[in-house]
Amino acid sequence: MATNTHTSRTVAEKFVERLAGQDPDGIQELFAQEIDWHVPGSDALPWTGRRTRREQVAPYFTTMWPHFAHDQSRVALERVIVDGGDVVLLAVFTHTVAATGKEFTTPAAMHLGIEDNRIVRMHLYEDTLTVAEAFNAD
Repeated sequence: MATNTHTSRTVAEKFVERLAGQDPDGIQELFAQEIDWHVPGSDALPWTGRRTRREQVAPYFTTMWPHFAHDQSRVALERVIVDGGDVVLLAVFTHTVAATGKEFTTPAAMHLGIEDNRIVRMHLYEDTLTVAEAFNAD
């Protein structure tokens, strides 16, 4: 079933709101049972990779967030592009790695696929080398 632009924007806005509130369970509720999730990056970072089930969504965030210094992360959402069931979020992420104290900034794009009021796809595109280097203690 095709998803209209209004529905997709509403789901994406809930996703962004719950991200900002660091609500992993609330974020997970927005996803379908079966998903296509991809966050590329170094295998040394335990949150990168693919996920295929809704119940894998909250653990992504609860695994990742503690690696960043509390209250030192910023996300600047620059643009939301919606076309039917496709939503692209364009942003700039700035984080400080708790273990190294290194701050990094990376432009990011997140592609969400929405079907039947649920997120079925989430692909993140960011500068994975910059992220990996910030976690390197050298």
